[in-house]
Amino acid sequence: MINKIDGLTSKEVYMSYNRYGANKIEMKKKISPIKIFLDQFGDFMVLILLASTAISLFMGDILEGVTIISIVVVNAILGFIQEFRTERTIEKLGKLASPHGTVIRDGKVIVIDAQDVVVGDVILLEAGDRVPADGYIIDETDLKVDESLLSGESCAVQKIVAKNDKNKDVCRVYMGTLVKNGCGKVVVDKVGMETSMGKIANMIQNVEDDFTPLQKRLESLGKFIVLICVGICLVVALTGILRGEPVMDMLISGITLAVAAVPEGLPAVVTIALAIGVSRMVKKSALVKKLPSVETLGCATVICSDKTGTITKNMMDVRRIYINNKSINVDGVKGIDINKLSKALKIGVLCNNVRISNNELIGDATEIALIKVYQKFLNDYDTFINSKNRIKEIPFSSERKCMSVLYDDNVIYTKGAPEVILDKSSKILLEGEEVALTSSIKARVLMENKKMANNALRVIAVAYGKSYDGSVDEKNLTFVALMAMMDPPREGVLEAVNECRNAGIRTIMITGDNKETAIAIAKEVNILGKDDLAISGKELDALTEQELDNKIEHIAVFARVTSKHKLRIVGALKNKGEIVAMTGDGVNDAPAIKEADIGISMGITGTDVSKEAASMILMDDNFSTIVHAVEEGRVIYSNIRKFIRYMLACNIGEVLSMFLAILAGLPFPLVPIQILWVNLATDGLPAIALGLEPMEMGIMNSPPKKDSRNIFSDGLLKMIFVRGLIIGVTTLAVFYTIVTITNDIDRARTGAFMTLVITQLIHVLECKSEKKSFIKINLLNNKFLLLSIFISMAMMLIVVYIPNLQSIFKTVYMSASDWCIVLGFSLLGPVSAGISSMFVKTSGAHKKI
Repeated sequence: MINKIDGLTSKEVYMSYNRYGANKIEMKKKISPIKIFLDQFGDFMVLILLASTAISLFMGDILEGVTIISIVVVNAILGFIQEFRTERTIEKLGKLASPHGTVIRDGKVIVIDAQDVVVGDVILLEAGDRVPADGYIIDETDLKVDESLLSGESCAVQKIVAKNDKNKDVCRVYMGTLVKNGCGKVVVDKVGMETSMGKIANMIQNVEDDFTPLQKRLESLGKFIVLICVGICLVVALTGILRGEPVMDMLISGITLAVAAVPEGLPAVVTIALAIGVSRMVKKSALVKKLPSVETLGCATVICSDKTGTITKNMMDVRRIYINNKSINVDGVKGIDINKLSKALKIGVLCNNVRISNNELIGDATEIALIKVYQKFLNDYDTFINSKNRIKEIPFSSERKCMSVLYDDNVIYTKGAPEVILDKSSKILLEGEEVALTSSIKARVLMENKKMANNALRVIAVAYGKSYDGSVDEKNLTFVALMAMMDPPREGVLEAVNECRNAGIRTIMITGDNKETAIAIAKEVNILGKDDLAISGKELDALTEQELDNKIEHIAVFARVTSKHKLRIVGALKNKGEIVAMTGDGVNDAPAIKEADIGISMGITGTDVSKEAASMILMDDNFSTIVHAVEEGRVIYSNIRKFIRYMLACNIGEVLSMFLAILAGLPFPLVPIQILWVNLATDGLPAIALGLEPMEMGIMNSPPKKDSRNIFSDGLLKMIFVRGLIIGVTTLAVFYTIVTITNDIDRARTGAFMTLVITQLIHVLECKSEKKSFIKINLLNNKFLLLSIFISMAMMLIVVYIPNLQSIFKTVYMSASDWCIVLGFSLLGPVSAGISSMFVKTSGAHKKI
């Protein structure tokens, strides 16, 4: 069927397409806009609010019902807009990454879309091309392919012609990989989902989606609130009935309190807080696909990061040069005698096949590194290279392990494996003089080569020789230098890793590179500490599940791993209760990205498959951006806790003021319409504004909240009940004081009405911080909160001082003496708490002394 010279005929292309299908990766079915919108109503808290709406409408409270349903709809619209816009952005990113393929058909070379490549096609590859399908090599010239997106290896793989075994990795190329050097001719034998990339994409489909920590916590909170509401309704109604109160009045009061206990602003606050976090992340080059993902990252306890292209640049840089029997660090420029390096630098660029296209270096990563180090020290690259005329070349091969070129000055320039170049050399250049390469000097060079290799540096040697008859004779060369290079860490990664460490977040490097290279990089960016372990994929295979569980907390580096290994690692971490973030860009990363609590794909180098699997995309491929996302997530989680603290404490205060009145044999201090109006005034704008609180200092200096922990952890539940009790008792105390003095129940209820609101608005300021007392909190750094307090107070005052509204809300005009009683009791709680906290801290300080 295959003509290796002419390629397929048009008929054969048609037959192959019908048999094997299109050459494309089948992505998960797109979610329709309608389904995205309807999914916003599936949250447990939203269902509670819808039930509250039904109760409010049943009771005839149209205003309350409309308010709640408006909040639900706005919440759904905000969530829909974010997810819909992100889906469209993902599609655009996918289109930008769509490759083409150069094939031979009917004896002609043509360029087609990659998805039109079929089994049997003969494709032509050259440096800079992305391989459009899997196939075996039938011809090549120094063909090197970057397979990092599949294997995680940072170095390009040397390819050879397939002879007896077409399935050997060195004889094959794979869809999506990048040709870094040379050229080749390949016969396609696998397309679409049958390719290596397709099989990994298919693996992703078997990973089930899981709820985020935020969704789990809110669902738990919703169930808790349902139980509270039902309990409130029953206790209040039964207690009142047993006291002889009218049954219908007690049922209405019980239901009113139950509705008031539901924090209807919670979904809106959560959505707004998440949306603000997302907008901040977009400005910092992070695209969030779903709102809860930002909060999830804020709760992350482990970040599993791919090395190549994420922690490192995915490009080689020359780090050290061994020349004149000295090892020179070339990371910097100062203090280096460039004249002593110039010979080695010139050989590196002359014995080189990198080409420049649109000011971009295209070719093998090693050869690009040699160009870059030349340009770093010498600024005449274009002039120098144009002044030379290459005559002949013996290309690099895996058998020869070296490359040589001859120029018109009759000088041979050679580079290759150090031991090979040394064997071909009889002299060495020392301080500009050619001297004999003795066995002792050779041993010293080999020792330096071993030392560099042990530090995970990739080492090549450069040499030169003389051609007397126009031939390229690789004998009696003059050895010049060893040039050691490494794929360097990205800028800012060290700082990002250290910040994660300070925040109680482990960073684990997972890579396909060899163990020594991984260890060297991990140490450089402080991922691998003194007591941490590094293991290879082979060592991982030897561990049982129990052994892995016992060791996983101490392993910081996994090297030479496959996509299956990555899945196992993420699964083991999740089994230990960790909240796992997984970064990556390759197809091999996608299954683990999908399995992680939050998957993070690279936006520039990331494949379509990894982007589809991810929850968040780093548009600048910068590991440091993750730290900003963690920070935003923690701010969001902190603000949600502040809102819950405020809302539940206030609602408990409302309930207790009524319940304690029943127990004390007093009339209700508030009527149902007043409770609903308080709920509307204080549960709305102040609560939402509290969700907009700026970041508190030191938020990245505490450990993350683990998935297993309750949202009421760290004493939050105690703070809620204590403050709720103070609000309830204060309200009842004002009611009792005024009714005792004046014997006017409407006046007493008006006082209680205002007390309930003022204590709640004071408490919203207390909730700005869980660590600071009221008198130490910065009260002016959230203008939205101050404005919301002003609006809420205005809402309360109009129903007290406008006569037409007084009759509706059962209020009366408040005198100066009434205000003194209200303000006196309202300020008593927070002032006492502030003084008490200062006393406790002072006592603690004395004890330490």
